[in-house]
Amino acid sequence: MAILVTHEDVRFNNLKSARNGRWPAEPGDGISSVALCLNSEDTAQALQRVIHAGQRPTIRSGGHCYEDFYANNPNGTLIDMSMMNQVGILPHDDDARYRVGAGATLGKAYQDLYKLYNVTLPGGTCDSVGAGGHITGGGYGFVSRLYGTTADWVTGIDILTVDSKGKVALRNCTAKQDADLLRACRGAGGGNFGVIVDYVFDKLPPAPQEVMVSTMIFPWAEMTEEKFTRIFTAFGNYFATRGQDPETWGLFAVIEANHQSSGFMRVSAQFCNPDGTCKDTKALEEFLALFDAYNPSAVLPKPPVSNRPAEGFGPHMMTRVLWADTEAAGGVRRGSTRAKYKSTYMKKNFTAHENRVFYKHLTRMMPGVDLSRSVVEIDSYGGAMNRKEMLEKTVAFQRSSIIKLQFMTFWTNPAEDEGHLTWIRELYKELYSSPEVDAAHQGTPFPGDYYEGCYINYPDKDMLDYGYWPELYYGPNYKFLQQVKRKYDPNNVFHHAMSIRA
Repeated sequence: MAILVTHEDVRFNNLKSARNGRWPAEPGDGISSVALCLNSEDTAQALQRVIHAGQRPTIRSGGHCYEDFYANNPNGTLIDMSMMNQVGILPHDDDARYRVGAGATLGKAYQDLYKLYNVTLPGGTCDSVGAGGHITGGGYGFVSRLYGTTADWVTGIDILTVDSKGKVALRNCTAKQDADLLRACRGAGGGNFGVIVDYVFDKLPPAPQEVMVSTMIFPWAEMTEEKFTRIFTAFGNYFATRGQDPETWGLFAVIEANHQSSGFMRVSAQFCNPDGTCKDTKALEEFLALFDAYNPSAVLPKPPVSNRPAEGFGPHMMTRVLWADTEAAGGVRRGSTRAKYKSTYMKKNFTAHENRVFYKHLTRMMPGVDLSRSVVEIDSYGGAMNRKEMLEKTVAFQRSSIIKLQFMTFWTNPAEDEGHLTWIRELYKELYSSPEVDAAHQGTPFPGDYYEGCYINYPDKDMLDYGYWPELYYGPNYKFLQQVKRKYDPNNVFHHAMSIRA
């Protein structure tokens, strides 16, 4: 039976809190209890109790939701899946499929899959993120250009749904059984149709044997608008041209465009060949050479925990790291930081307008507002993530993008809320108020020749201001998702500010 933690329990205040300190926005918005589930039976019983009590359930696996989707649940129950973190082959002698529990963190999944089976999951870069929401939203990361998104590899899900009479049932969805629900859960994001218990994979890609890692630092003290523009243009042009070649798909690169007050920007890259080795580093050397003219400072990452020595050449100081020793960036302490996020998929290189707007806002100073932890993270995309055959198997419609953007700003003082929200909103709106966006969709990266909408795993409630917001996240698949919603969650038990509307 699930462990029910209520107000009277000394654990409640810790267990109820969200990672983003902005949620719940008001004390009355919060939950009344937390159900800690240990297995699918626990979860089913806890969910049934919530339904019978007339409460609303919200679901948390890793707790990294950018908005208030699980934290805003007045007098409701939070079903916590974090203890359901099993990773391995299904417990049947004749079943060699892989299972990842919804509560498993990506860090645990990576380590267990590698150590037990020498395979990997092409997921995100933050090891404390929970598999539950990440996979269903179409998570991506360092090896996704090589292997695709996490949702691309899902072949089954175990999910608890609630019928029109309020009865909870466990569904084992496959291509032959509840195939429409399986497809919907491959890209639609969490909190829409039920409680996902397990993800099942018929196969998973082999883990790379090793990777090369390189980081280049560009101090803002040495930055001009012209240099800034050239760095962005070189990065974007690579993934619009050479980066389309399959031999480069093992390259995942990031521009960490930190605000000027942070002191620096950073371009980093991780690389392995399609065969999982670093025997040929030509593609990585080509990419790094694009930035030689801009005088980057080389920074050697901390030594890997292995006997293999660091290797470097040129000004870039590349480090060879065993795949088992790679470490993703950690998450922030729950409730300690306030944050706001936005996202964009890009189909073409940066325009002159975009570069001007980026530079303007990344150098903008606002009295009384510390923007030193404000950043536009620019991730390489494309490669195997753009496989068109996945359009019919998943609901992730963004299969033509070359770059993905994540806009982020972090702070701790609630008095700075307005300033940080103003900064990120004005940057975003000005960026997409241009001839590249048609007149009816100004201010947003509406799918078209230049953009491919937004990423549901980086949800942004500001987009609700636009009546067409579902098209930004789901493109042509929203009507299909509405049909699935009506069929499997007829009473709209599972809902939040940006959930699928029936």
